[in-house]
Amino acid sequence: ISRYGGFDGRLLSSITIEPNLWPTSAVIDWFNIVERTPDLPDRAGRMQEAEQILRSRLNFQGTTMGFSTERRDFLWWLLVSTDGNAARALLSLMDSPAWREDIPRMARGALGRQLRGRWDTTVANAWGVLAMEKFSMAFEREPVSGTATASIGGRSQSLDWSSNPKGRVFDYAWPNQRAELTVRSGGTGKPWVTIQSLAAIPLKEPFSSGYRIKKAMAPVEQQAQGSWSKGDIIRVRLEIEAQSDMTWVVVSDPIPAGASILGTGLGRDSRLATRGEKREGWVWPVFEERSFEGLRSYYEYVPKGSFALEYTMRLNSEGAFQMPATRVEAMYSPEMLGEIPNETIRVSPAR
Repeated sequence: ISRYGGFDGRLLSSITIEPNLWPTSAVIDWFNIVERTPDLPDRAGRMQEAEQILRSRLNFQGTTMGFSTERRDFLWWLLVSTDGNAARALLSLMDSPAWREDIPRMARGALGRQLRGRWDTTVANAWGVLAMEKFSMAFEREPVSGTATASIGGRSQSLDWSSNPKGRVFDYAWPNQRAELTVRSGGTGKPWVTIQSLAAIPLKEPFSSGYRIKKAMAPVEQQAQGSWSKGDIIRVRLEIEAQSDMTWVVVSDPIPAGASILGTGLGRDSRLATRGEKREGWVWPVFEERSFEGLRSYYEYVPKGSFALEYTMRLNSEGAFQMPATRVEAMYSPEMLGEIPNETIRVSPAR
């Protein structure tokens, strides 16, 4: 009714307005009602309150976007989904000057929510098409042409948009000293730029950028209490906390050289030793790789929240083993990751 100018703001006096208790879809509806109803009492304050609630629920991690209330926002019986909320929020907030700087990130985050090139429901796809059309009209009205140039540390690379309309990736080595990255576009339109920095830095403490990891090792069979020996069997438990929903996530945990992960069904395996392994949470791997390097579990979808997995390994070699970090990463959004360093494992000869 408010969309077509037929809503009377006085009708709201009969209900209690508490948008902070509402699902995100209702907050977006409320924001649209307030925006389209000029005679609403305390209109400016109510609009500011709705914007603050939406901003507090938005969760940006690199190039991805989610909502802190996604678990309770999926109201399938009302044809409401979290992907639809992302598209509707982008569509509703695009004209607000306070959100001007956030709209490109919201558009990129909404596109990043697609799975196999589409959003989760038909309604969400309809809202998504409308949101992207409006975004293109507001931010990409002019076609990109000419040449783009990026330079750092005396090295420069250029891109001709006529021969590379989809853009390309520029790779630069780390400069020996502090340097400034300069990106210029000569021509029409305003192209988008995504900047990533990669560096091999020794990990000394846990790092979290979207995922938090806890790792514990418990003996299943141990020859000497308090120390590891060749032939011991260890139960490894990984607890992972995801800060937002994400598709295609991989968990990688290394094992000492020469060790073997049990449960593969190959020779010298032990089905008895793997009894008691637990998996917790609403996630299931689509593929699990148990190699001589470590365990890798691939998940098609990981929702916000915590989950845990366990596996069992046997120590087959003696010595001191230094291992790389345990890592969780979103495969198509690598800025969403979590790492923890692994302590040196010392294995004594069999007793």
